[in-house]
Amino acid sequence: MRLLLVEDEIRLAEALSQILTKNKYTVDTSNDGISGLDNALTGIYDVIILDIMLPKLDGFAILRQIRESKITTPVLFLTAKDDVSNKVKGLDLGADDYLTKPFNTEELLARLRAINRRGIDTFCDDTLSFSDIELNLSTYELSCKNKSVQLGLKEFNIMKMLLSYGSRILCKEELLEKVWGYESAAEYNNVEVYISFLRKKLNHLGTKVNIKTLRGVGYSLGETEDK
Repeated sequence: MRLLLVEDEIRLAEALSQILTKNKYTVDTSNDGISGLDNALTGIYDVIILDIMLPKLDGFAILRQIRESKITTPVLFLTAKDDVSNKVKGLDLGADDYLTKPFNTEELLARLRAINRRGIDTFCDDTLSFSDIELNLSTYELSCKNKSVQLGLKEFNIMKMLLSYGSRILCKEELLEKVWGYESAAEYNNVEVYISFLRKKLNHLGTKVNIKTLRGVGYSLGETEDK
């Protein structure tokens, strides 16, 4: 899961980024409202963690512009503003959750897990599935019948996106942006390498599922009838 953290307190942003990274999230940070809005408007994030009191542009204005741009990315306000009127305003503007500072790290992680569950249409018992394969979102295990393999972080993120798209085409550009980040120097061959890794693991599992390539466009999941 790729997160955008918009927080102007540099030390807090760095600490939070480390905590989230240790919990297998990919995190981009912005330290002011303008850069936070620019990043949010890319639409590449699974969740945005947003402070309210920010330099250049406050969190309410950011959220308002995100929603006016028809971006439905879940937003969690993480702020020192703990009065009810601000909570009501944030939720009415389209925030999905509101957590006040100081906060408990475990509660923040639990709220992120809850937001993630709500955002996955095919969520069921912490898994995503397609045909005869199943991806466990907690353990990063990809399984087929009684056989399973452990996926690395990038393999997991790519497979999760493929499963979410199913037989629809997932563009290479979107894979690069969501898995590596829009500021990354990674190129299409990086995607191709990890797709190759996943194909080998699917073959090892003996599944009839395969990753199809639409040259110059992207990838989708399909089935081989003879398995």
